[in-house]
Amino acid sequence: MYKEKYKTWVNSNFINVDLKKELEQLVDEKEIEDRFYKDLEFGTGGLRGVMGAGTNRMNIHTIGKATQGLADYLNSKYKENISVTIAYDSRNMSVDFANAAAETLCANDIYVNLFEVLTPTPILSYAVRELKSKAGIVITASHNPKQYNGYKVYGDDGGQVTDEVAKDIITCANSIEDYSKIKTMSICDAKTKGLLKIIGENIYLSYMDKIKKLTIRKDLVEKYANDLKIIYTPIHGSGNIPVRRVLKELGYGNVFVVAEQEMPDGNFPTAPYPNPEDPKVFALALEMAKDINPDIIFGTDPDSDRIGVVVKGKEGKYKVLSGNQTGVLLSDYILKSLSETNNLPENGVVIKTIVTTDMVESIGEKYNVNVIDVLTGFKYIGEKIKEFETEGTKEFIFGFEESFGYLAGNFVRDKDAVIAAMLICEMTLFYKNKGMSLYDALIELYNEHGYYEENLVSIELAGKDGAEKIGYILEHLRSSVNGFIGDKKIVKKIDYRSGIEVDLNKANEKIIKLPKSNVLKFILEDGSWFVARPSGTEPKMKIYLSVKGSSLANASEKIIELKKNVMSIVDDACID
Repeated sequence: MYKEKYKTWVNSNFINVDLKKELEQLVDEKEIEDRFYKDLEFGTGGLRGVMGAGTNRMNIHTIGKATQGLADYLNSKYKENISVTIAYDSRNMSVDFANAAAETLCANDIYVNLFEVLTPTPILSYAVRELKSKAGIVITASHNPKQYNGYKVYGDDGGQVTDEVAKDIITCANSIEDYSKIKTMSICDAKTKGLLKIIGENIYLSYMDKIKKLTIRKDLVEKYANDLKIIYTPIHGSGNIPVRRVLKELGYGNVFVVAEQEMPDGNFPTAPYPNPEDPKVFALALEMAKDINPDIIFGTDPDSDRIGVVVKGKEGKYKVLSGNQTGVLLSDYILKSLSETNNLPENGVVIKTIVTTDMVESIGEKYNVNVIDVLTGFKYIGEKIKEFETEGTKEFIFGFEESFGYLAGNFVRDKDAVIAAMLICEMTLFYKNKGMSLYDALIELYNEHGYYEENLVSIELAGKDGAEKIGYILEHLRSSVNGFIGDKKIVKKIDYRSGIEVDLNKANEKIIKLPKSNVLKFILEDGSWFVARPSGTEPKMKIYLSVKGSSLANASEKIIELKKNVMSIVDDACID
């Protein structure tokens, strides 16, 4: 099958000449198979893959196919005045892919609002709602290495499309077997016919105004913002201008930017893996810190939806916080501040994902705020915000996931590092005025709510063989793991694919009211748990682990033991 697709591309008169040359030079049969054994699929982060020639690669033809599918879907659902808003980040080929998407949409009589400069993903989410578009597209591969790019689709609510809608779009796209049938129109013609408009400054300004209104302790910020020393790195991405601008307008005058990582660059020369989850991206910032002695260091990923935080720990040494640690700090600060300013809603909700720390549940209980779980992927948090808005029963306060994604407010429906940067600075300023660092605040939370520790293991399994291996491991866990993990008994086993939670002590089952997903969660008798799932955006299997200890040292010991025992089972499955 894959050989037929390969030959079709090589012999086609329609396929781009440079892409055909790339294919003709391939000699590795496994490489050819990997490029053609499947079409790119929508995962938790949309369409994403390595750039290059092939049906399983990001290129103008796979972009065109996905966009034609989106156009067919939109034209079947809506009758007239359909518009789509498009943005892109700093990655290589992002401008070309954005233009290719615009050209196909316009050729299908769909109006396009196009950002003319690189733009963070959350601003795209905001713009879709403000411009009343039926859909949005952002060209980005978020935090992936430089060889990747991606194509995220948003609904009219500004959230990533739901699983059901994604399937409908893919069904439309998969019906296109001949790339020559993809409609296209030049950007020039689209502008002339009034089908394409360039987005101006107004969207940007209104977004900034709404972020500034999220400030909770306004008096504190007005009086003391200039006292805070900040080091910021955009990691060669799209956050540089909006993050610095919103902080400047709020009065944070001491923001020092890592010069070597300031300018957009899709090759990410100083950070091959441009992910703020990776402590190595902060090496240059930490060198600057020796002279500046900042109160806070943070960095945003290429499309500025994730943010990583570095704080001063014991003995003045800087420590990179985990996504969970930043999340619980923000959750507590926001709820505390809203409560103390009499702005905490009675029906307020904090949303987290099933792989995110349970520590936030204890924090929620303290402030009488409900904490709810959703599947991994911020689109599920966006879905809940829409549900609350429609039903009017609950009010969204804050949402986060362990992978460095945070959101407050309801005018954006995806994780937003610009909003998070503003809140992190306010929170740091609050604790500084109390003579505390964020690390001090974190230790206080541990002392109050318990000593939680989490860990993530990513197992890279690329290609068709890798995908099959991931499937095999999950099936092994699903069918064969029911007794003990080490010396700890499994008390609950949750299969999100079947939507069933099994209580192994009581030998009963209950239905899980979440979308179906190939994810397993095992809860042990001491409250520890682990989750196994395939990545929705990379050729990886991910194992999430969580424990609660009697001290930080005890939690560290428990997470090491749990990881050892779980990985022993996974390794055995790999050998089998």
